[in-house]
Amino acid sequence: MLPLLVILGITIILFVWGKFPPDVVALMAMLSLYLAGVLNIGETLSGFSNPTVIMIAALFIIGEGLSRTGWTAVAGQWFVKWAKKSVPKLLVIITLGSSLLSGFVSNTGTVAALLPVTVTAAWNAGTLPSKLLIPVAFGSNTGGLLTLTGTPPNIIVSNALEENGISGFSFFEFGLIGVPLLIISILYFRYLGHKLLPNHRTDNRPMAIDQEMHKWIKNYSIGDNMYRLRIRSMSQLINTNMGDWDFEEAHKVSIMRLKRRHPNPLQGIHQFVEMPGPDTEMRYHDIITVKGEAEDVDKLVLKFHLGVVPWKPEKDTLKRELINQEVGMAEMIITPNSVFVGKTIPLGHYLSQTGIQLLAASRHNRPLGGRIKIEAGDAFIIRGQWDNIEGLTSMYENLVISGSPEALAKNVDVLTPKSYIALGTLVLMVLLLVLNVLPGAIAALICAGIMMLTGCVPISKAYKGISWTSVVMIAAMIPMGLALQKTGVAQLAANSLVESLGAIHPSALLAGIFLLTAAFSQAINNSATAVLMAPIAIMASMTLGVSPKPFMIAVAVSASTAFLTPVGTTTNAMVMAAGGYKFSDYLKVGGPLLLLFFLATLLLVPWIWSF
Repeated sequence: MLPLLVILGITIILFVWGKFPPDVVALMAMLSLYLAGVLNIGETLSGFSNPTVIMIAALFIIGEGLSRTGWTAVAGQWFVKWAKKSVPKLLVIITLGSSLLSGFVSNTGTVAALLPVTVTAAWNAGTLPSKLLIPVAFGSNTGGLLTLTGTPPNIIVSNALEENGISGFSFFEFGLIGVPLLIISILYFRYLGHKLLPNHRTDNRPMAIDQEMHKWIKNYSIGDNMYRLRIRSMSQLINTNMGDWDFEEAHKVSIMRLKRRHPNPLQGIHQFVEMPGPDTEMRYHDIITVKGEAEDVDKLVLKFHLGVVPWKPEKDTLKRELINQEVGMAEMIITPNSVFVGKTIPLGHYLSQTGIQLLAASRHNRPLGGRIKIEAGDAFIIRGQWDNIEGLTSMYENLVISGSPEALAKNVDVLTPKSYIALGTLVLMVLLLVLNVLPGAIAALICAGIMMLTGCVPISKAYKGISWTSVVMIAAMIPMGLALQKTGVAQLAANSLVESLGAIHPSALLAGIFLLTAAFSQAINNSATAVLMAPIAIMASMTLGVSPKPFMIAVAVSASTAFLTPVGTTTNAMVMAAGGYKFSDYLKVGGPLLLLFFLATLLLVPWIWSF
């Protein structure tokens, strides 16, 4: 018992100190438990095979899919639009949103989905992610108290009642206490909590794609010499491939995009070919977006019997025309040693090795047009697959890509068919979890697999989307909870509390059970805390001859109040790195909220579920 208490104490000190990364501290604690003989090898490594850890990793991939397909950018804009850049209003929106979603989706799933949204919304609203991410984590913990399946402790305490011949809780019965606690959380962050949240600067500021696009459109005159043409019924282009006509060399015109449609909307839907290639087939009524000099485009229209589609290449229109989650743009600078120096290339030209299009050019801050003899220092706006843009510098040396293509891709708010696949995958996960069709880890893995197989998250990017610091820290801390139970430390403390408070009054015992459960939940998994405390609470209530339901509700509530440490719940750990939080930040912000939850539980629970 003594070695465990020493290891636990040192671990907490190291977490508070913040000198070492939290995952390293957790790993050191895990290894110490084995070296001290507290746990055997299987118990020491049990966290890495725990279904919760696997589920968390899968949920990060699902969140990455929502981010890469545009939903996080769209939601972030909605948040800012509703809040009108008012940080207090934004706090209310994200706290409420995370709570409502976590009532039906796991807390970790909620945070994984909302974390990138909140980071984007924070920067767009002119504040820092550290002012918003703890409310997301705490809100998701609170929202788990809205339904039976909102969080594992709810299910644990309900099943414990049924195992003892007592009727369990109905699906929405937890909402009787969950809704008041949610209101308390919202009011707390709106009027007090936002003053306690830290101002930690991080390097996760998303690229402002709208600002970048508008700057490029202005500085490079991107909309100039861009036209939309319709393939008419008498055109000889029908049912031929683009490579058959060599548009760039023979006609000095570049094909940028193809929109496939049918005159009768009932016979087909619009399809887009974002980067048409030589094998792209052209059909009747297709709309092709081209770039070239007006004289060359006029010749093309006459030769191939094309129709000109009127349009205004304004900023937002060009954005929808040129970028989405698959195809993007970036700024490229030519250095003196580049192989491109001295070459003459027409604008709109495609680099054959990468499929990257040279969309626009500028020299000495002046737009260039037509055929360009490239000089060192020339700047280009390039267009192509996001992955191809990101890999361009490895294909050609002495090029500089401005900004991060991957970061820009995540901030595109143009939805595509893959966006709806990602949304459908999220809905599928919700249904699997709500209906309890499959274990949570299996449901999350299946949905993560769908995200990867459908291309919502490129397989090469899937592992990069996982916050391994959070995953490793959680896996390494699970054995600590096992050690507390194995050595009898938790049982001894619980029995002492029951013996000292049970004879005073049921409310005193209720307070004691809440405080002890809350204390355990700061250091060990909330499910393990509920498993430990549920039988003790039932035993104490039966000994006193009172109903066990108020005490079981108190266990469920207090198990979800891990507001004082980043290791108490997975949600706290998930936002730690993104918000740049320290151990002490949780104590400062979570302490008052925990006190409010404690007082609300003592007042409301005996009134709703009488002793």
